[in-house]
Amino acid sequence: MTTKPEANSTAEAADEQWLSPKDICTQLQIPEQTFYQWRVKHIGPRAYRIGRHLRISRSDFNSWLSSHMEA
Repeated sequence: MTTKPEANSTAEAADEQWLSPKDICTQLQIPEQTFYQWRVKHIGPRAYRIGRHLRISRSDFNSWLSSHMEA
């Protein structure tokens, strides 16, 4: 039996955890206004509009966070 790679990647995408801006701000201990200012300046984590809601994937957030850590 063989499995299709597309099926595995689809399953992984379905398992992706989505965070709200409020979740991000709680984790980083910053005001929501800071998150939205970062968004306007294109320096915050990548966000997606899903319907009326703004969501950030956990993997995108973790990548963004690791790229902004101080050495």
